[in-house]
Amino acid sequence: MTHSAPPANEPVFSYAPGSAERAELLGEIERQRKSVEQIPLVVGGARIMTDQARSFTAPHDHSLVLGHHALAQAAQVRHAIDAALAARSGWAARDLEARAAVFREAAARLAGPWRQRLNAATLLNQSKTAYQAEIDAACELIDFFRFNAYFAEKLATEQPISLPKETNSLELRPLDGFVYAVTPFNFTAIAGNLPTAPALMGNTVVWKPSPHAVLSAHRILELLTEAGLPEGVINLIHGDAELVTAEVLAHPDFSGLHFTGSTAVLRGIWTQITRDLSRYRSYPRVVGETGGKDFIVAHASADLHALAVAIVRGGFEYQGQKCSAASRVYVPRSLWPALRERLRAIVSEIRVGDPADFRNFMGAVISRQAYERITEYQRLAEEDPACSVVAGGSARDDKGFFVDPTLIEVEDPHHRLMTEEIFGPMVALFVYDDADFEETLALIDATSHYALTGAVFAEERRAVERALSRLRFAAGNFYINDKPTGAVVGRQPFGGGRLSGTNDKAGSMLNLVRWTSPRAIKENLEPPRDWRYPSMG
Repeated sequence: MTHSAPPANEPVFSYAPGSAERAELLGEIERQRKSVEQIPLVVGGARIMTDQARSFTAPHDHSLVLGHHALAQAAQVRHAIDAALAARSGWAARDLEARAAVFREAAARLAGPWRQRLNAATLLNQSKTAYQAEIDAACELIDFFRFNAYFAEKLATEQPISLPKETNSLELRPLDGFVYAVTPFNFTAIAGNLPTAPALMGNTVVWKPSPHAVLSAHRILELLTEAGLPEGVINLIHGDAELVTAEVLAHPDFSGLHFTGSTAVLRGIWTQITRDLSRYRSYPRVVGETGGKDFIVAHASADLHALAVAIVRGGFEYQGQKCSAASRVYVPRSLWPALRERLRAIVSEIRVGDPADFRNFMGAVISRQAYERITEYQRLAEEDPACSVVAGGSARDDKGFFVDPTLIEVEDPHHRLMTEEIFGPMVALFVYDDADFEETLALIDATSHYALTGAVFAEERRAVERALSRLRFAAGNFYINDKPTGAVVGRQPFGGGRLSGTNDKAGSMLNLVRWTSPRAIKENLEPPRDWRYPSMG
């Protein structure tokens, strides 16, 4: 196999006033706003509308009905499994270059005519601003398609040693069964990567997307179909998560889980897999990425302005609904007075509202359930004398689920706001004595069971090195003088340890290895013709 050159990351469009992409996206948003979609299940290439359906609206506009999606029952889930298994042999028989060509074509189409179609769906369905939709639904997903194809081909070139009298090879087979992909609402790129990474390696997939990202998931499968993905390779199922998962895990050919979501859900699924292990034909692979209580720690030598921007962008972009979002911050006492005023000034300028208004920095949180959970934490901060609201703290749900960016100073580093994942635009901050930097690093490492992302801000190199060493296992993605979000495919492979997941690094070769069951093949060119060994003489 010829190994292609490494791809370049997709350039991010600016959407500045007067730009062509801005006008195109606004036009596409308006077109999709006027279209109430009927979203089917897609099983074996067939679009299935069931007798049960659910309406879905834009998080930032309760009155904007985006569509109605079919709900699967047990029979449709079993049908999807059968379709995946039926498509398996034909898809796996294609060579890697042929499979990779489908996803390269999808990337080309997404970089062109599909770009604003998927961006607009993400903006409307998940309340992402134009910039957040662009870096996610367009650029990151394009990168996943292109880089995964490159990494897979590179992986296939890694072959064992052959000798003059024997040839040895390693064949990258798919897993022996079907893969179950469970995807979240917060990243369209993750929703696209979780089913397609296993599919690239020859697997067929049953895909259960979030009910809060139905429209963008539907668009992804439309894109893949247009790019040449055969029927049945990826089967899209909407419905009750417990019902769908129960049917999948009950099947003896279940061979792998590709999951992004909550820690509790992954633990529950993994427990069920373990309980049912004797029913499976093979040991299922489990690749999961869950939550985070991600940190920023500042040293006294930190650049105050860079630190303030990192806290705001890292904590409040996309309403803090990123598993990598900055959620707890540790600041030396000498920096705090000036930093506090700078943060107050920035937060006072942040606009929250409809993401179709490009002046808004934040949209709405995803659902009523999320809104109520986050505002409960806001009330806790207001009522607890150990907390002080530095900036923000308001919320409103009359038109959409809007929560203002909220920064809380806490007296206790073990307070709930410093330890519990909130998954919203709330950042808790603890002020430490400058002399206690080493003790603060130990505190950060011990505070959370998660280990997804983290960042250190320091101009003094020794402080950076101490943080790198002391926090080695506290974050799977670690940043120096940068916010702890925004991992780029091919440059910062993403994933965390501890309760944040299996750390199989999406956006790298390491993830793709998990979706293969390699076969080693030896051909003996001069087989022995005497059963005796020389030592027997």
